[in-house]
Amino acid sequence: MPALDTGLRNGSTIYVKDLGPQISWRLVFLIEYLGPILIHPLLFFLLGPPEPSVNQKLSLSIILLHFIKRELETIFLHRFSSATMPLSNLFKNSAHYWLLAGVNMGFWIYRPDSPIAKFSDPFITYASLSLYILGELGNFSAHLTLRNLRAQGTTQRGIPGGGAFEIVTCPNYMWETIAWIGILGVTRSLSTLLFTLVAVGQMGLWATKKEKAYRKEFGGQYAKKRWVMLPGIW
Repeated sequence: MPALDTGLRNGSTIYVKDLGPQISWRLVFLIEYLGPILIHPLLFFLLGPPEPSVNQKLSLSIILLHFIKRELETIFLHRFSSATMPLSNLFKNSAHYWLLAGVNMGFWIYRPDSPIAKFSDPFITYASLSLYILGELGNFSAHLTLRNLRAQGTTQRGIPGGGAFEIVTCPNYMWETIAWIGILGVTRSLSTLLFTLVAVGQMGLWATKKEKAYRKEFGGQYAKKRWVMLPGIW
């Protein structure tokens, strides 16, 4: 943009705010998702019984697949509107994943006295696994739609549409919630429930903010949504 178009003239004063040390959004995502990928196998082998149950092995597999998917999407799929964030945010964001999704979940899921260590209803397990697969595929599809709205190297945004975007503002969060309900059903752990509730609460706040941003940016072009993330709930 030419300097004249910004309103600057000779003698104009420019104020610069020091935001402190910065770190790229992409790197933050890679670091925070790495926590559960490292912690779960470690706790599985350190705490698990000599013969882990089917559900304990399945829990390890689906949790690892979830976060490996997130890492791959961060590298190859996501396009970020902002290049960096304050470095201090890294520690807050990482604590959510390394501690809640990593240490706390792994500690309770893989222990010999875990609820799933001896017996688990196969019907609940298969139903939960179906929800997990549905959620992960839906989440990937929504992320792909969002990626295609932004050209490489730009911060421009478009109005997402089609599929679940016609029902809620952020179906990526809706599908994420469904996937975690599936993980909860497989792990049967209160630690998984805690992480899921915290994550859903945060995603709901982000989805509400996103709906307000769409309405402000696109005005009458945007079809307002009644629900931002979970139809009939939020």
